Amino acid sequence: MKHLVKSALLTAAVAVSAAPVYAQSSNTLDQLLEEVKKDRISETRINEQREREFLSERADKQALLRQARADLKAEEERGERLSEQYQQNEVRLADKEQELKNATGTLGEMFGVVRQAAGEAYGRISTSIVSAEYPGRGEFLEEMSSESKGLPNISELEELWIALQTEMTESGKISRFNTEVVKLDGGSETQEVVRVGTFNLIGNQGYLQFSTENNQVQPLGRQPGDHMVSAAQDYKESTSGVHPLYVDPSQGSILGLLTAKATLMERYHAGGLPGYIITGLFALGVLISLYKLVTLTAMGGKIRTQLNNTGNPSASNPLGRILKVYQENKDADAENLEMKLDEAILRELPKIESGVNIIKILAAIAPLLGLLGTVIGMIATFQTITLFGTGDPRMMAGSISMALVTTAQGIIAALPLILLHSIVAGRAKSITHVLDEQAAGIVAAHAEVEKA
Repeated sequence: MKHLVKSALLTAAVAVSAAPVYAQSSNTLDQLLEEVKKDRISETRINEQREREFLSERADKQALLRQARADLKAEEERGERLSEQYQQNEVRLADKEQELKNATGTLGEMFGVVRQAAGEAYGRISTSIVSAEYPGRGEFLEEMSSESKGLPNISELEELWIALQTEMTESGKISRFNTEVVKLDGGSETQEVVRVGTFNLIGNQGYLQFSTENNQVQPLGRQPGDHMVSAAQDYKESTSGVHPLYVDPSQGSILGLLTAKATLMERYHAGGLPGYIITGLFALGVLISLYKLVTLTAMGGKIRTQLNNTGNPSASNPLGRILKVYQENKDADAENLEMKLDEAILRELPKIESGVNIIKILAAIAPLLGLLGTVIGMIATFQTITLFGTGDPRMMAGSISMALVTTAQGIIAALPLILLHSIVAGRAKSITHVLDEQAAGIVAAHAEVEKA
């Protein structure tokens, strides 16, 4: 109704505002009046038509409103029914769970034990080398040991039993089977593999390992000692009889750790520059020692030969040259002869003792260089701790290895050098003692002749 009043007022306002226009276009006031009347009649009809349309639409809108209210009421009633049904279902579900709990009784605890056993069996079987021969055994156990609320049925319990029985049976067997072995260079080949219980796999490359990540059989990155690999190859090629075999009782764990173990050469190179210097000094000391041993042994042989023939001195050995000095100074008095012989012995000493002191010095320097390498390694260790902290011990392992390896290298080099120095010095001292002894004998004999 308010819209109708507003429309009438708007029409009147338009008519009043249009009056000046008609006044301008009409010639007389009568004509203007006549036109206004005509327009009023026409507008009245239009307004009536609009009012009828509005009333008709109003009825439709009211019908839609009633329909919407009816739908709303129906949905509210449906919601109440569903809410009531939900509460009833909750109560019913709780009752059923209680009934299931009462029905299962102690079986629930038994099923928990079964799941625990399935989890333990999955951890054991998935990493067992038996899975290399019988793949796919762990999938069922993994699913059975998962956090499922469902109870295992008879078939699943039988599968678990069969899996455990298979693992136990195969652990006592030595089996030969063909499988694909991934090589260290990335290729693969199918070859016969010998499985010794649940302990080891033996292939053409020696001991093999079973990777649980990709379910592949692959050779060890580093094989154990040659005698172990040779025994394994002989065992693989044998068809009867009893053959010795080195078995890893940890089911491959020890052989797996072997791949991370440093070799002798890797440990040697861990010494770094101090280690190389120690090695060079050790090699130099050994060469000098061998040279002196050879020369002094040859010299001692010549001296022994000369002792058997003192009347015919030779210039090729120290004793012969001393005897020549005696023969050249036979007419001199005992004091002068002694001085001449002492001078001759002093001339021989550098040739005899040369290099002996160098061996001694090298034997003393080697452990000191090892100590220097230890200090350098510890300084590097503390620098690593300063930069990266102590969170990762592997970052400090290199420096600590250098410290320890250089110490060992210094001691290892010093011990044989000390022994070689003792031997060489003993040989030199023996020759010098022979020369002194012969010179003293010559002087004593010459003095007795003078007194006579």
